[in-house]
Amino acid sequence: MSDLPLKDRVALVTGASRGIGAALAVELARLGAHLVLIARTQGGLEETDDAIRAAAGRGATLLPMDLQRQEKELDMVGPSIVERFGRLDILVHNAGALNKLTPVAHIEPRDWAEVVAVNLTAAWRLIRTCDPPLRASDAGRAVFVTTGRVPRPRAYWGMYGATKAGMEHLVQTWAQEVEKTPLRVNLADPGVVATKMRATAFPGEDPATLPQPEDIAPALAALCMPAETRHGERIEVAARG
Repeated sequence: MSDLPLKDRVALVTGASRGIGAALAVELARLGAHLVLIARTQGGLEETDDAIRAAAGRGATLLPMDLQRQEKELDMVGPSIVERFGRLDILVHNAGALNKLTPVAHIEPRDWAEVVAVNLTAAWRLIRTCDPPLRASDAGRAVFVTTGRVPRPRAYWGMYGATKAGMEHLVQTWAQEVEKTPLRVNLADPGVVATKMRATAFPGEDPATLPQPEDIAPALAALCMPAETRHGERIEVAARG
């Protein structure tokens, strides 16, 4: 077990109850990391924890949390992890909100507030709370999952695309600010993957014809490795196989 590349490292993953976040959490655990998982549903987190135990023989730390409504709790995540484990080495912000696909002129304030909170504001709060311990790590790694809608806008996707574009700008600005530290910060675009969000946007699509979350997890995990040198980049990650 001593040759695991992420042995003794602590990784925080949001949106970890299903899909890409859950698959990535399992992959990071298999590589030796201890996982701290955030998602809204306790049941979904427990399912991911079961998968981690099956793959790695140990459990994760579960933090049921609504990123839109539990701002104070989110602000304390970084210090709380350090208090418990003494370190934080990896941050992956995978959680995202799509809400409704609608013309820009028809976006409702309530829907806008929800998508901004999860896709943009939560990214800022995670950066703020995790910046000190990630800088202190000898190989801190931060990965923010983004979307092809940012460089390729599409009708009815304005709310989702705009908030992800804001997140990209924020993350790349942060990357410049930490350039002279060991911390490496990148954006990852997984492309088309069979997730619940994808099914919501394209209900007539057969998910069996698409790459699965497990197919994309190794490429995302590679961005979390101590050997990763890319920084401040927007990376289109490829599915395995």
